Amino acid sequence: MKNRMKELRSARGWTQEELGRAIGVSRQAVNALETEKHDPSLDLAYRISAVFDEPVEAIFTNPHT
Repeated sequence: MKNRMKELRSARGWTQEELGRAIGVSRQAVNALETEKHDPSLDLAYRISAVFDEPVEAIFTNPHT
């Protein structure tokens, strides 16, 4: 699923490791999400949304539209 995670993370000066700690996943999981090799669960999408203080829809592109 297309997303803006890398853009949002970089704008805050965070490493993948730091973002992973904030959302409760590994650096490797963050990398897989940013490179669109893995889609987040609904729970994880909401955790990412909360960390970036952005609505889910502003971070992830709906593949069905």
